[in-house]
Amino acid sequence: MTEQQLPAWADPSVSPDRLDAQGLSRRGLLRSAGLFGAAFAVGSLATPAAAHDRYLGGEDPRLAYLVGDHHVHSVYSHDAKYTFSQLARAGARYGLDWMVFNEHSNFGHASYGALMEHQEILAARAENPRQLIFQGLEWYIPAAEHATVFAAPGPHEVGLLTRFELAYDGKLLGYTEGSAGAADTARNEAHAVKAIQWLAEQRRSGYVDDVLVLANHPLRLGIDSPREIRGWRDAAPEIMIGMEGAPGAQGAAIPGRRSSTTSIRGEYENKPSAQSWSGYPADAYVTYGGFDWATATVGGLWDALLSEGRLFSITSNSDAHRVVFDTWKNGDWLPGQNFDNTGRLPDPVNTDTPQPGSDFWPGQFSRTHVGVTRYGYRAVMAGLRAGRVWVDHGHLLDGLDVRLKRDCDPGRGVTLGGRLRVRKGEKLTLQVTVTSASRPNPQGILPRLAHVDVIRGAVRGPVTDRDTWQAPDAKVVETRDVSGRSGAYTLRIPLTAGSESFYVRLRGSDGKRHGAGYLGASVDPHGPIPHTPGDGDPWADTWFYANPVFVEVAGS
Repeated sequence: MTEQQLPAWADPSVSPDRLDAQGLSRRGLLRSAGLFGAAFAVGSLATPAAAHDRYLGGEDPRLAYLVGDHHVHSVYSHDAKYTFSQLARAGARYGLDWMVFNEHSNFGHASYGALMEHQEILAARAENPRQLIFQGLEWYIPAAEHATVFAAPGPHEVGLLTRFELAYDGKLLGYTEGSAGAADTARNEAHAVKAIQWLAEQRRSGYVDDVLVLANHPLRLGIDSPREIRGWRDAAPEIMIGMEGAPGAQGAAIPGRRSSTTSIRGEYENKPSAQSWSGYPADAYVTYGGFDWATATVGGLWDALLSEGRLFSITSNSDAHRVVFDTWKNGDWLPGQNFDNTGRLPDPVNTDTPQPGSDFWPGQFSRTHVGVTRYGYRAVMAGLRAGRVWVDHGHLLDGLDVRLKRDCDPGRGVTLGGRLRVRKGEKLTLQVTVTSASRPNPQGILPRLAHVDVIRGAVRGPVTDRDTWQAPDAKVVETRDVSGRSGAYTLRIPLTAGSESFYVRLRGSDGKRHGAGYLGASVDPHGPIPHTPGDGDPWADTWFYANPVFVEVAGS
């Protein structure tokens, strides 16, 4: 790509019929913002180093949404199988703008793999600056689950990851859940907090331009207690910004694709153990419409975190290790080789025979959409930190734009992750612009959104019991039936500010599978429900979720 070349969706010479659904969506956003064509040429990418400085919208609240995946594993992880280039090509094929290769922590990775992968990433950035490739790490949080850690490109991005890995990784240190008694549990939890604080210091000192952390599959094992999640968030909320609302492995329970009839969508196939936090019910260990119980439960853990008035974002991604309907398998080691002394698995080989798998390719099924005002690495990270995020499965939507404004205000209001300051009793309008899917998804299905749910919860500040996982005032307050609608359309939902601050968030689905939510029909009359073990076709049960908008009522 030369300095004058543009991404296909931003290039007026590229016909719309040559674009996929995501490209059409982004072109529409740029056109509505007055940034299509020649206006965007000013912001075309010249070099990877300059990518984060290219102007696309400045302080104007109009946004373009870039699609990505922060949880991708290659041969530089000890349990994956694809080469870096296979995954990067797949991401491009399925319309991703940005990807994070977050390889599992391991002594082989710290000593060898991280540096080798970095060379591949540098080459990929130089060859195609249109595709934003981050290098990351899947951190084994001491006494807890995993998290994605990634930094902005720069001279120390690998040094940050390997120093962090060796000093703070629970697996490498042996600081794992259940490794010892209460004293070690307290030490482990404190070490996780120190780890996040250390990352924050690297950003403050300028060692790296930026760094972010997102908790992965938080309820898979039930070992991420509410107090731990709050502790990570409070240690550095500008660094620890959220969690996976939906895990990868969404193909785990496609009938006939795995040998076990007990397979659960997302590979959430566990039961409470001695290491699990005892306050979680057994129902918390499965997915609901493919989403983690913490996110899918209206009035549950995500709402409990939001009810404190602090942003905590959600994402969705592939966690790509082994793709369903795939024919590749890991290659063989040479004599004397192993992961600890190479930091890299042998290249995979194609068997022409279906192999076991649970995952989809990056962008094939799960997508995280991030609103940006500039194009580049730091812009994506800024959008994630600001909470301008919505997620979907199965390419359910081409686009979503959310604005909340005071009826007396002629402005555009605030968007996802934002805060609107109002007076008690003021009339507000939640404006939701949906861009329907314009063409079949990778499964050959033309998705159709059936309903949009508005969820409202009170904001009452920090909780006394930091293991609280319920927000008793959060509930679905309105549902709009949009079945039969297509193209782009706008919903206008009236709201009134009461005497206390609150937030609103959105959710919707294709309407094919739903029932009373986990906390009852009075809270959530038609929420996502679990699939039967061994029978979880994800393409027949697709949802979108959007981050909240906060409303601060004066005097509350």
